[in-house]
Amino acid sequence: MQQAVPSQRAAGARLHTRFTRSLFGQVLIALVIGTLLGLFFPEFAAKLKPLGDAFIKLIKMLIGPIVFCVVVAGICGAGELKKVGRVGIKAVVYFEVVTTIALALGVVLAYVFHPGTGMNVNPRSLDISAMSAYIESADKVKSAGMVDFLLKLIPNTIMGAFSSGDVLQVLLVSILFGCALSVVGESGRPLVKLIDTFSHTLFKMMGFIIKLAPLGVLGAVAFTVGKYGIGSLKQLGFLVILFYGAVVIFVVGVLGLIMRLCGFSVLKLIRYLRAELLVVLGTASSDSVLPQVMKKLEYMGIRKSVVGLVIPTGYSFNLDAFSIYLTLAAVFIAQATNTPLALGDLLGILAVALVTSKGAHGIPGSAIVILAATLSAHPAIPAIGLVLVLSVDWFIGIARAVGNLIGNCVATVVVAAWEHDIDRERAHGVLNGTIPAGELEEGLMVHDHGSGEVPVPAPLPGVASGR
Repeated sequence: MQQAVPSQRAAGARLHTRFTRSLFGQVLIALVIGTLLGLFFPEFAAKLKPLGDAFIKLIKMLIGPIVFCVVVAGICGAGELKKVGRVGIKAVVYFEVVTTIALALGVVLAYVFHPGTGMNVNPRSLDISAMSAYIESADKVKSAGMVDFLLKLIPNTIMGAFSSGDVLQVLLVSILFGCALSVVGESGRPLVKLIDTFSHTLFKMMGFIIKLAPLGVLGAVAFTVGKYGIGSLKQLGFLVILFYGAVVIFVVGVLGLIMRLCGFSVLKLIRYLRAELLVVLGTASSDSVLPQVMKKLEYMGIRKSVVGLVIPTGYSFNLDAFSIYLTLAAVFIAQATNTPLALGDLLGILAVALVTSKGAHGIPGSAIVILAATLSAHPAIPAIGLVLVLSVDWFIGIARAVGNLIGNCVATVVVAAWEHDIDRERAHGVLNGTIPAGELEEGLMVHDHGSGEVPVPAPLPGVASGR
C-alpha cells in the first residue's frame, strides 16, 4: 500500500502535466483566468482586448491561402471533375434542408416558451440611436437580391479575393483554378507539388499561431467580463438561456440523429474537437479555428476534396445556430412589443430568413445586421425592437459560433459518408480515442488506411494517402 501511494502521485503528476501541456487544458485555464481578471480587475481586463483581436487576425491572415491550397489539392486529387460537382450539389442540398429545420426550431421554441411575453415594450420608447451603426448595412442586405448575391461571389481580381477575406470568393477562385489545373494534366504536376509544399508550410505556420490560442481566449474573455460583467446576463436572461438550450437541442437531437444515421456519434465528434470548441467559446468566432478543424477532419479519414469544399462553403451557407437565432429573436421581439403574428407572417419570416442568412459571414455585427434586414423585409415586426437584444448579443454569439462550427463539421461527415469518401474504420478509431490525435497540435499525421499500420508522418497535403 505504501508503494502504491507514490505510484498514484506519479500518475497524477503525469496527468496534470499532460493536461497543462495540451491545447485543451491551456485554453480552459485561460478561460478561468480571464473570467477572474474580469471580475476582480475589470479596468485592467478591459485593456486585454487586443490579445483576442490579434489572435483572430493572425488566424484570418492564413484562412484564404489555406482554403485555396486545400481545395486545389483536393480537386486535383479527386480524379474527376464530375465528382467535385456532385459533392458541391449534395452539400448545398444538405445545407438548405438542415437550415430550414433550424429556422423552424427557433419559431417552435419561441411559441412554446414565450420568452418575450409580458415585457410590454412600447417601440416608440426605444432609443433608435443604438441601431444607427447597423441600419446602413441592413438596408444593403435587404436590397440585395439573388443576382447581387451571386455577383458578390465574383472578386474584382484574383488577388482581391484574398485581400477581401471573403471565403466564398476565395472558394470560387480555388474551384476554377483547381479544375483548370486538373484539366492541364501531367504538365501541371510541378505546380500541384508546389501547392502541396506551400500548403504544408501554411499548416506549419498555423501550428505556431495556434499555440497562442490561450492568450487570445484570455484577452477576449477578460475584456468581455470586465466591460459587461457577469450580471449583464441578467437582462433578457431567459432569451439567452432559451437560445443556449435551443442550440443544445439542435446539436444533440437533430445533428445527433443525422450523425447516428451515418453511423457516428455527435458527442464523440464534439469530444474530438473540444480544444477548437473551447477557442470558439472564448473568442465567439468560428473563423479562429477553421484551418485547424479542416486538418482534424482530414486526420479523421475524410477525403481532402470533401473537407476543402464543404467547410468553407458551410461558413456562409450552413449557419445552423445562426438560423435558430434569427427566427427565435424575431418572434421574441414580436412578443415583447405585443405584435400579433399570423401563420402567414411566420411563413414569411422563415422564407426571408432562409435568404438573408446566407449573407451573414464577413459582415461586422452580422447577427444584428441580418436580423435587421429580415425584419425590414417583413414589416409586421417593428425593427426598432432589435435594441432589446443588443446588450446580450455577444453572449448569444458564443453559442451561435459553437453551434455553427459543430453543424459544419457534421455536414462534412454526412457528405463524406454520402459520397463514400470517409474511412469509417479510421474515423471510429479517432473518435473512440484508439487512434491518438494529440500530435495534431504539433503537426498532421495520417494513417496508411487499410494497412493496419500505426500512424505515420503525413505526406504533403494533397498527395494521395490511400483513400
